[in-house]
Amino acid sequence: MFLQIVDVLLGDSSFGVVGAAAVAFKSVCPNCLALIAKHFQRLCETLPDIEEWYQITLIEILLRYVIAKHGLVKDSVMFASGLSLETQAGRDSVPVSNISSTQAETIVKGGSGTMPNIMLFRHYIEEYSGAFDRDEDKFSFPSVTSSTNDDVVILLKCTSPLLWSQNSAVILAAASVHWIMAPAEEVKRIVGPILFTLRSSPDATYVMLGNILVFAKTAPLLFSSYFEDFFICASDPYQTRALKLEILTTIATESSIPAILEEFQDYIKDPNRRFVADTVAAIALCALKLPSITSSCLEGLLALVLYELSITNSVHLNEEDAVLVQAILSIKEIVKIDAASHEKVIIRLVRCLDTIMEPAARSLIIWIFGEYSSTGNLIPKIAPVVLKYLAWSFAAEVLETKLQILNASVKVIIHSAEDQLEEFKRTVAYVIQLAACDMNYDVRDRARFLSGLLPCCANENDSSCRSQNVDVIKELADHIFGGKIPPPSNSDSNYRIYLPGSLSQVVLHAAPGYAPLPKPQSMILIHKTVEPTRGVADSSEGTNSDAESGSSRDESGSVYDSESEAGSDSNDEGHNLHRQKENQEAPLIHMYDGNVDQAYAGRAVDENLASLISTDLTELMSKSALESWLDEAPAAPLVPVQTSCARVSFTTRSFERKPKLHRLLDPSDSGGLSVLYAFSSEVSVKSRLLVCVDLFVENVTTEQLADITIKSEEASGSKSGMDQTSEGSASIPTLVPVEEIQSLAPEQRAKMLLQVHFHHHLLPLKLSVFCNGKRHPAKLHPDIAYFVRPLPMDLNAFLCKENQLRGMFEYARRCTFKDHLQKHEQTEESTDDNTDKNLLVAQTLASKVLSNANVHLVSMDMPVTFSIDDASGLCWRFSSEILSTSNPCLITIVADGHTSEPLDLTVKVNSEDTAFGLNLLNRIVAIIE
Repeated sequence: MFLQIVDVLLGDSSFGVVGAAAVAFKSVCPNCLALIAKHFQRLCETLPDIEEWYQITLIEILLRYVIAKHGLVKDSVMFASGLSLETQAGRDSVPVSNISSTQAETIVKGGSGTMPNIMLFRHYIEEYSGAFDRDEDKFSFPSVTSSTNDDVVILLKCTSPLLWSQNSAVILAAASVHWIMAPAEEVKRIVGPILFTLRSSPDATYVMLGNILVFAKTAPLLFSSYFEDFFICASDPYQTRALKLEILTTIATESSIPAILEEFQDYIKDPNRRFVADTVAAIALCALKLPSITSSCLEGLLALVLYELSITNSVHLNEEDAVLVQAILSIKEIVKIDAASHEKVIIRLVRCLDTIMEPAARSLIIWIFGEYSSTGNLIPKIAPVVLKYLAWSFAAEVLETKLQILNASVKVIIHSAEDQLEEFKRTVAYVIQLAACDMNYDVRDRARFLSGLLPCCANENDSSCRSQNVDVIKELADHIFGGKIPPPSNSDSNYRIYLPGSLSQVVLHAAPGYAPLPKPQSMILIHKTVEPTRGVADSSEGTNSDAESGSSRDESGSVYDSESEAGSDSNDEGHNLHRQKENQEAPLIHMYDGNVDQAYAGRAVDENLASLISTDLTELMSKSALESWLDEAPAAPLVPVQTSCARVSFTTRSFERKPKLHRLLDPSDSGGLSVLYAFSSEVSVKSRLLVCVDLFVENVTTEQLADITIKSEEASGSKSGMDQTSEGSASIPTLVPVEEIQSLAPEQRAKMLLQVHFHHHLLPLKLSVFCNGKRHPAKLHPDIAYFVRPLPMDLNAFLCKENQLRGMFEYARRCTFKDHLQKHEQTEESTDDNTDKNLLVAQTLASKVLSNANVHLVSMDMPVTFSIDDASGLCWRFSSEILSTSNPCLITIVADGHTSEPLDLTVKVNSEDTAFGLNLLNRIVAIIE
C-alpha cells in the first residue's frame, strides 16, 4: 500500500507533492529504485523547480537509480582514475579552465597515486566488486556505462543549474552528482560553485571544506590553481583553519609553494599557538611532498626553534611548548628521509640541549642523536661529548628523558667505532648504574634490561664478555635498537571517505541512516540471471541493447511475474501446519544458527513487499529483482569473517503465571463484601474489542449476603450492554451484563467474568456493586497490557514482521530487572548444583511478563558463547495483536549483565500505532521494574 501511494505521488503535477513524495520514498522504500524508472525523466525536469531541501533528497534518489540501473560512467573521475599513471606531484598546476580530455587523468592523479581513487570505490559503492590487479595496476570493473547514456546526460543537465543555488547543501548535492558521474574533463564545473560557498556562514564553510578535502586528496590539481581561496582569514575558527591548512598542503605544487610558504610565515605569528603548531606541521608535509624545498624548510624550522627558545626562556606563553615540540618533530620527519645530507642540522639541534628545558623537546633531540650517532663524518666526532653530557644531566631529567637517554646510549655503543668503544662503555656503564638506583620503577626496569642485554657495558670485568653468547647478545641488541626505520606510511590509505554531502563525512564515522551507493548495474544483472530460470523467453540481447542506450522509458513491456501469488498460498499452508505442531512437546534447549533466521526473515519481507507493489511496478521487475533491492544476499567481504551466530534456545513452557490482584471494593465500605479483580488472558467470544476481567467475590461477614450484581453506571440506562458497546460513545467504556449472584454464605467465595470495552487506557470504568439492595460505587482501572491479545507465530515470522516495522515504528527503553536475585540466592543455598542460572533468569522474566500482559511468548534464546554467570545477550520475544486495530505489536527484551547482579534490560516495541506502542512500552517497563 505504501509503495502504491508513493508511486501515485511521484507522478503528481504539483512540485510540492513531488518533493514530499521523494522524502516519503526515502523513508519507506529507499531500495525500491525500480519505482523511479517511469518517473525518472519528469523528476529530472522538475528538479530545479521544487523546494530546496526536497531537491537534496531527490538528487540522492536519482543518483542511486542511475548507478543501480546503468553503473558508473567509464570516463568519470572514479573510473578513469583507476588507470595506472606515474605520480605527478612535482608538476606545475594546470588552470582548470584549460583542462582538456587528455589532461583529465593527470588531474585526477595529482600527487595521490592510485590508492585514494581505489578508496572511492571501496567507500562510495556498496558491495564493491572491482578487482585491483597489483601486477598490471588496472581495475577489473565491468559495470560501467558511457557518458552519452540518455539517463546520465539528463541527470547531469538538470543538476547543472543547481550548482549555482542559494543553498549550500543543494550545491554540494549537485556537485556530488557531477563528481561521481560526470566525465573527468567536465568535473571542473563544480570548482567555481564550491569555492563560492566558502563565503557563506562558518558552519556551512566547515562542512564544504571537509568535502573539498576529499576532492583534493583524489584530484589535487583540480584545486591547485585556486590555492589563494584557502588562505586563512582572521575570523576563521580553529576547525576551519585546520581544514584549510590540510587542503593547502594537499594541493601545493612547485609553482604555488613559494606563495604558500610566505603565507605560512604570517601564520606562525598568530596568537593562537595551537594553530601555529599545525602550521609548522603543514610546512613539514610540504617539504616531504616537494623535495626541492626541503633545505629552505629545514632552515626555517631551525630558526623557529631558536626563536621559540628565546621566547620560552624570557616569557612563558600558553601552549608555546607545543610549537617548539612540533618544530623539532617536523625536523625529525624531514631528516628521516636523508639523514646523511642533513647532519649539520642534527648537530645544531644537539647544541640546543643546554637551553631547551621542555622534556618532550629534549627527548626528541636525544632520539635524533641516538638514531643517527654514526651517520656522516661530523656526528661521530661529537658523540663522546654529547654522551658524557647526557650522563652528567641524567639524574636531573624527567622520566621520559631518562628513558630516551638509556636508549640513545645503547644505540651509540652499538654503532660506535673500535677506537671509541672503551670510552663509550665506561659512560654507558655509569648511566646504567645511575638508572639502577633511580626512584622510578620504569627506569630501574629499563636499566636491568639493558644490563642483561649488554653485560659488557654494565661491568667491564664481567666474564660474560668473553663467553660464547656475546655474539648472540650483540645481534639481539642490534635487532632491537639498530633496526632500520620503516618509510613513512601514506596517511591517505587510512583516510575514511564517505559520500559527499553526508553527515558521515562531517563526523568521519558512519552516522545512523548512512547508506553507500548501490551496486552498479545491479538491476540489469538481475534481469540477466533470473529471467531464464523463470521460463521467460531469453531476452539477453534486448537487455544488453537497453543497457547501451540507457533509456529508462522503454521498460514498460517487461513480463509480469505471477509466481509470487502461488508461492504465497504455499507459505500460508506451511504456516498453518506449523501452528498445528506448535503445541507439541519440544526439547528444553536446542541450538540454531541466527543467520538462517535472518535470511528467512529477509526473504519473507521481500515476498510481503512484492504483494504490496502495484501492477505497474511488478511489470517492471521480477521477484528476484525485488530481493536484490532489499540487499538480501550481500557480496562476500574482502576479509574472511566468522559468519556463524549460533544461539541456544529455551523452549520450556512451564511458567508460573500469577496475575496481580487489584481491589475493586473494600469490605469495610460495603457491609462485608470483598471484591478483587485481575485481568484475564482469556479472549472474549462476543467481540474482539472486549477485555476479560476475573472478579473474586467473598463474604467476610457472619451473615448471608444476597442479590449481588455489578452494573456500569454509564450503561445503567441502556437496554443491552452489547448495544452500548457497538453504538455507544467512543469515550465511555461499556460493560457486558453479568449474571446476578442470588446469595453468598459467610466465608463463601464466588468468581465472575466481566467483559469490558475500554475506549482509553486512562479512563476507568465506573461501576455500581449492588448487595442486599444497597449500591456501592467502584472504579475498574484499565491496563494497557491487556488491550492486546496473543498472536501465535514462530521465530521466523516474528523476525520477518519485526523487519517490516523498523524506523518510526520502533520504540525502545532501558530498565533494570531484579526479581531473579531472590531465586538466585535460594538456588545458591540449596544443594542442587545442576540449576541453570540463565534458564532461571529466562523463566523468571518470562513468567512476570506473561502474568501481567496478554501476550504470546515466541522464543527465549541467548548466544552460545556465554559463561555460567553471564546473561548478556539473553533475548525474549513476545507477539501480540492490538484489540482495536488488529495490528501486530511485537516486544523484544535483551539482557546485559550477570545473573548474580541486577540486569540491564533493553525493551523494544515494534508497532504501527505510535501512541499505543509508546504507552505499551512504558507499561512493560513498569511491569519489569
